[in-house]
Amino acid sequence: MADLTAFQSWITTCATAIADRADDLTELDRAIGDADHGSNMKRGMSACAQLAEQEDFSSIDAYLKKVGMTLVSTVGGASGPLYGTFFLRLAGPLAASEQVGAHEFGQALRAGVEGIVARGKAELGDKTMYDALSPALDAFEEAAGAGSDLADALQAAARAAAEGRDATEPMVARKGRASYLGERSVGHQDPGATSATLLVEAAAQTLT
Repeated sequence: MADLTAFQSWITTCATAIADRADDLTELDRAIGDADHGSNMKRGMSACAQLAEQEDFSSIDAYLKKVGMTLVSTVGGASGPLYGTFFLRLAGPLAASEQVGAHEFGQALRAGVEGIVARGKAELGDKTMYDALSPALDAFEEAAGAGSDLADALQAAARAAAEGRDATEPMVARKGRASYLGERSVGHQDPGATSATLLVEAAAQTLT
């Protein structure tokens, strides 16, 4: 089970991982995008990591909504609205939850991922963050459905996200700026799928 403190730790841990990998994310984005994904995500997640020190939150969902709004306002490009939507939708099913287990988080994760799909209109194979998040969601739900607790289900999700991230390298991009490159996008790992995997891996480290 995870409480508010665990969710705040998730965001702090993710912010650290993003900061550590910011240059790598930028280099990935330089090949097929605007070369700003690392700096944008670092700025946004850093702002989110400071929220717990700036404000007293009474609930998990209130905190996640503030994370979502902060990402929308601080992360440039398409990533801000997409990640912001993810956290805003994630918050919904967790309203009034003080302790979150596998069942509750599974509902929230599905809402968050579906929010990204609704906002970005991505499908599997488009070479986007969804190529990491969709298999992560499937793996989480399969593990939770088989009786795994939150920690084990998140470990399964993190492994699936990494596999999905790696699978973007040979894909031809069909969404976003990378799609302008056509076949030239092949051979490059998608930066959004990479940052999304860092997010899921941070959850697996903290939401226990």
